[in-house]
Amino acid sequence: MPDETLVPPPAGTHTIGKTFDFEAGHRLGGLAPGHKCSRRHGHSYQVEVILTAPTLSGPGFVTDFGDLAPFKAFVDTELDHHDLHEILSFEPTSENLAGFLAGWFIQHVEPDLPGRLIAVRVRETTRSWARFDVERP
Repeated sequence: MPDETLVPPPAGTHTIGKTFDFEAGHRLGGLAPGHKCSRRHGHSYQVEVILTAPTLSGPGFVTDFGDLAPFKAFVDTELDHHDLHEILSFEPTSENLAGFLAGWFIQHVEPDLPGRLIAVRVRETTRSWARFDVERP
């Protein structure tokens, strides 16, 4: 019987994701006054960062999940239990939050990681989300 542990994986890339949670309030002032989202309300947000690497490092990681701790700290201290209008200079839609968080991650966390961010997904509810895909030169 052949040794199955010697079978190499096919060509491809590895991708990982990690989800972070925060609670926050906002309102979308650019909407019509009768629109439910124009009123102040809150969400139990979930933010997922998605990373990839062409080769694995260490014991076989795209990135050690523990190395994402600075992103968790940012979410916990800067976004959790805040009114997003008081801390952000843009309309806090899920789409805008996903782009903002991708930029923050690339600037503050990614330089110390072997993996590269490919997307950020922001979920406002169990049924709705927005995703920002990073384009690389």
